Amino acid sequence: MNKLNIEDIHPSQFHYDLPKEMIADEPLSDRSASRLLHYHRGDIEHTTFKDITQLLPVDAHLIFNDTRVIPARLVAQKSSGAHIEIFLLEPISPSSVMEEAMLTKEHAVWSCMIGNAKKWKLQTSLTIYISQDKSLLLKRVGDAEVSFTWSSDEPFSSMIEAAGNVPLPPYINRQPTDLDIPRYQTVYSQVKGAVAAPTAGLHFTDEIMRTLHKQHQIDYLTLHVSAGTFQPIKTSASNHPMHREEVLIAKTLIENLLKDKPVIAIGTTSMRTLESLYWYGVKLIQGQDVFEIEKMYPYQHEEHIDKQTALSAVLTYMEKNSLNQIRGYTEIFIFPGYEFKICQGLITNFHLPGTTLMMLVAAFIGADWESVYSQALSQNYRFLSYGDSSLLIPKNSTLAS
Repeated sequence: MNKLNIEDIHPSQFHYDLPKEMIADEPLSDRSASRLLHYHRGDIEHTTFKDITQLLPVDAHLIFNDTRVIPARLVAQKSSGAHIEIFLLEPISPSSVMEEAMLTKEHAVWSCMIGNAKKWKLQTSLTIYISQDKSLLLKRVGDAEVSFTWSSDEPFSSMIEAAGNVPLPPYINRQPTDLDIPRYQTVYSQVKGAVAAPTAGLHFTDEIMRTLHKQHQIDYLTLHVSAGTFQPIKTSASNHPMHREEVLIAKTLIENLLKDKPVIAIGTTSMRTLESLYWYGVKLIQGQDVFEIEKMYPYQHEEHIDKQTALSAVLTYMEKNSLNQIRGYTEIFIFPGYEFKICQGLITNFHLPGTTLMMLVAAFIGADWESVYSQALSQNYRFLSYGDSSLLIPKNSTLAS
């Protein structure tokens, strides 16, 4: 596929017609019963996700995102009866670090999306009553900032677990139910902080995971998925503000990546984190030790630094500073023309047209993304978060069959 300059890219190039009836509103009762489109170097096969253990290339390195979705959707009622919906986006104080924000007690401030905002004036408060002796006081302190105060000795994570609802994506046109609590969560989720699920992982069951652990190298990283993952590109790609997301990467993962096994990312979030890790290594080599990958950073540097050198730089930095884990942020924008540094395979769901995730898929498998999506549509696959899955192995991949 010809490389594109970002100035030449427009969301219309990554558009397809998605009928509403093909958007999955409900999860299947069996996670692994979803269908699987297997794209392998240009060939397409239709199968089911239960076959994934037989379809993955031999001795691959599978990397999962273990973020855990928090009940980020809160609803408060005014004395007038008006409902105000608050959707948590990211913590501001006393810490912007997600792990610390989840453990905060008594008071916190978050950036939020506010529904029915015209009916909630600045510096006024609302209360969500959880039980007779437990409540959450909310004050609007900015256009998109809300302070939370509570009197119990519980951490913020416990308070929102009690007061919040599952943050189903905006295209699922229903209220969450008790079924969504376990199903909009991967079976291996661990680290609280996502406001949207890493949906490629929703198909994996405990049984499949046990089998994969016997067959492959398995590692986990953390990217706390933000609501920006659903944001369509309304202007040109060059003007699109990419969402910034927090990432956590263990030293053991980097050590295993240096063994140079072929890497399959489980989800676009894992892929974006792994590619960001490479660019952090480049930054370290250039004398920058801040793990923050800006939207266009990969396209502004012509240095040809191989994967081993970049990852070794990160490992050396961690050893020098006695770190077992690194924390950073990424807003990396992957679009056609990007040269993948670490990932050679991808498991992912089917994404909204005209979005950054569609661009990422197009960057990974080239113009064949149109054939993949055309076949998925004609074969009545279920789309988006609760929909079906795909295993994508690009034509230039070095993965063994």
